[in-house]
Parts: sequence; structure tokens; C-alpha cells
Amino acid sequence: MNSSNNLNHIQTIAQLEALPAIQAIKTRFEAYPQRHGGISWKDLAAYLIQHLDQLAVLLRMEDTGGEVDLIAHDQLPFVGPIFLDCYQKAPKERESLCYDQAARLGRKKFPPASSVLEELAHLGSDLLTPDQYLAIQAHFPLDEKGSSWLLTPPAIRELGGALFGDYRYQTSFIYHNGAESYYKGRGFRTYLLLTDWPKS
Repeated sequence: MNSSNNLNHIQTIAQLEALPAIQAIKTRFEAYPQRHGGISWKDLAAYLIQHLDQLAVLLRMEDTGGEVDLIAHDQLPFVGPIFLDCYQKAPKERESLCYDQAARLGRKKFPPASSVLEELAHLGSDLLTPDQYLAIQAHFPLDEKGSSWLLTPPAIRELGGALFGDYRYQTSFIYHNGAESYYKGRGFRTYLLLTDWPKS
């Protein structure tokens, strides 16, 4: 079921919290207060009610297994708070994907059903860059068992490569693969910047 359909009726916090995906996000939000930089759930919920377009993206992130949470930290390279895919293990909706459509169509054998950039077009959220990924990992380690595709510079992609990262031995690593490769356990993490969040 797609939670992002028919959101125009959402006018109160109670109506927002009636959505199953929001219930899951609220539970996660309350479980990890260290991620939120002092932002309250009440203020966040009020923001989402006023920004239904961003709410729709958030729900798509959650519906595809993102296990989304709010991240707010003054040492991260974002101009405001973000919703981030914080899953511990890549969900089936996010794994076994090559990097982009050109790589997928270029495979001679066993092409995957989709690619990361094709899925991003449906989600509406943004793929983490290597620098963003490393900054987040320094404070909130993820990918301790799997790995994530990362937004790849055009110069690398034009030569056939794509970047991914993981976290091992209490250290973040950035690697490369052919863009046409895909693996179980390699997903992709996206974020949604709360563009109208009040500046502190």
C-alpha cells in the first residue's frame, strides 16, 4: 500500500499520526533522540502538515524500507535537518540494483529489474554523496553489515564506474565497482532536506 496517496485530508497532528508509516517513524524518532538536535516531534509533525509534498516523499522513503529518521547535527554538510534512510539491513526493495539505467541496459546477462537512479526518480529524495556519507558515518554509523551505492561524479561514471560505501572496523570506506554490477546486501540511502525548516 502506498501511504503517499491522497494526503490533502491531513490537517491535524492526529490525522498525520493515523498513517501507519508515520506511526513507525514516530516510534523510531522517540527511540533515537540523539539524532534530532533537540527538535521535538510536535514541531516536526506541524512542519509536515504544512509541507504535504515533502510528506509524500517521506512516506515513499518509508514504504520502500528506508526506516527513516530525522537527522539534525551542526557538523553535517546540510543547510537544515534531513530525513535519512537509517535501515540496518538493505530492504529487498533497495538491494540487487545496478547504478543507473544505462548500466542496467548495458548488461548482456541477467540485468536487474531496476537501478538506483531509476528508483530515485520515483522516490523524489536524493542519493547521498560520498562526502555526505562520510560525515554522517562519523556521527551515526550505518552499513556495518551491508553497503550503499553513492552519488557518483560524472567523470567516474563516464568511465564505467560507480561509488559505494560501508562501515567496517569502526571506519568508513568508499570503494568503486562497475556501474553495471549489483549485489544482495548493497542498497542505497537517500535523504530529504527540510528546505523550509526555520534557521536557528
